[in-house]
Amino acid sequence: MYHYLEEELDQLKTKVIKMGSLVEEQIDFAMRSLFESNFELAKIVIERDAKVDKYDIKIDKICQRIFALTQPVAVDLRLIMSALKINNDLERIGDIAVNIAERTEPLKDHIELLENMGLLEMAGKVKIIINKTIDSFVNNDHELALGIIRSDDVIDNMEKDIFYRLIAKMEKDPASINPCAHCITLLRHFERLADHATNIAEEVVFLVDAKIIKHRKDLGNLDVKPEEII
Repeated sequence: MYHYLEEELDQLKTKVIKMGSLVEEQIDFAMRSLFESNFELAKIVIERDAKVDKYDIKIDKICQRIFALTQPVAVDLRLIMSALKINNDLERIGDIAVNIAERTEPLKDHIELLENMGLLEMAGKVKIIINKTIDSFVNNDHELALGIIRSDDVIDNMEKDIFYRLIAKMEKDPASINPCAHCITLLRHFERLADHATNIAEEVVFLVDAKIIKHRKDLGNLDVKPEEII
């Protein structure tokens, strides 16, 4: 029975890693489609969302099968619980990639606005966080995961700063209201990406250390110095 469980757990982690790689590429393509006005990449992102959804269903089914046919305990149980939650966040990241790609058309003539308002810089930081988040799961790296969690404050502060800059831009130049409104939508998407990455990082800490740190602001008592992320 344990040999069967071991094989199922290996398959589970492999599927989550593959889904993470797919979602990571979806975000990369979505960001490039947006800032390069690349409509072919936007189309790829939108079409491949169905593949992300298939991985979502496959991972859920593997978890259900393991629960139904085995009796996982301790670290095995933590892996299944974490995989279910990480799978959900990865699926949501995939959905957001589609939402970002869909902004390519309405913002194709406003790339300079995206850059001047700080959205290009924010997108770069968000991409780093997502990439590092996948790495933390692949390598069971709790220090990297803690660095990701702490980085969320940087993204939150950027989101607030850019939001007020966009408001000021719209008040000063009414002609900019339409593109700025799209920028505000993007801003929310970028912030949500960082939130989902943080959720995954929290699951990595739970998986590795068996510690629940969800909603905790003070991480100093975990006796590690988290890696600098952004």
